[in-house]
Amino acid sequence: MSAPAIDPVRTPVTASPTRTSAGKRRTTPARFDTALGWSDRSGPAWALRVLLCLLALGVFAAPFLTIFSGSFSEKASGSTLSFLPHHPTLLNFRVAGERGIWDYFGNSLVIAGGGLLLQLAVCTLAAYALARHKFRGQALILTLFMLTMMLPEEVIAIPLSLVLGHVPVVGVDLKGTVWGVILPLGAWGFSVMLLTEFMKDIPTEIEEAARIDGVGELRMLWQVVLPLCKPALGVAGVLGFIMIWDQYLLPLIAAKDPTDYTVTVALSILRTDPEVGSGVVLAGAVIALVPSLIVYLLLQRSLVTGIAAGATKG
Repeated sequence: MSAPAIDPVRTPVTASPTRTSAGKRRTTPARFDTALGWSDRSGPAWALRVLLCLLALGVFAAPFLTIFSGSFSEKASGSTLSFLPHHPTLLNFRVAGERGIWDYFGNSLVIAGGGLLLQLAVCTLAAYALARHKFRGQALILTLFMLTMMLPEEVIAIPLSLVLGHVPVVGVDLKGTVWGVILPLGAWGFSVMLLTEFMKDIPTEIEEAARIDGVGELRMLWQVVLPLCKPALGVAGVLGFIMIWDQYLLPLIAAKDPTDYTVTVALSILRTDPEVGSGVVLAGAVIALVPSLIVYLLLQRSLVTGIAAGATKG
């Protein structure tokens, strides 16, 4: 005879002390988990972090606020820190326009737009060849691109001026034209290196599957590789535009007439003009600052995504 079945006594399951203590210790929501170690609990450490952030914000924001307030002030001073304009007026912008600031601004827009398109096209093609193909001298070519970033503009100013005055082989004089500024900016070692490293991380299986479907080189680059490199293109676009927009020495040596200057060169002319005050110079600085801000605001998501992707690679 078998013994009667006895139902086992079920004891309530209690959480382990380790998990319970860990749960009690963690009171900070996930949205506060940052690189700075923010927490939702106030204390000396939290107050110190807030103080440091406000200090950094003041250091970076004070010059911008001073420029904007001075440009709208009737009597501005470049040595006075002021966040609000005194007797607001648009007279400074009108005087800057009479000095030809808008013509220089148009020259800068043409050069920055054309130079950026040429730069992205050349750097993308160079990066695709260096990243997705193997050939002799590949490392040497990439090293030469990187070496171009180490040469100061002052070193190549005189040779570049001679080349622009008489381009070898074709014998064309590019001085006094926008091409004299755009063509030297057609390739940038930083963009080539950045795009090359991103393209190297694209899995080869994707490329092999596309080649089985009969995809050629240009179609491979346009429809397969570039869509995967949008963050890197955003970084190259923002930094490339700022680099071209801030050019000072190249437009100066490529110009034949003052009407060929860009807005960066025009600011130095306004600075040395004894008939204008600091407010006109600050107004010109605001005009020169706006395009860089617009480009950054439009592409800031791609910029942040590209930097984060590069930081977490590997």
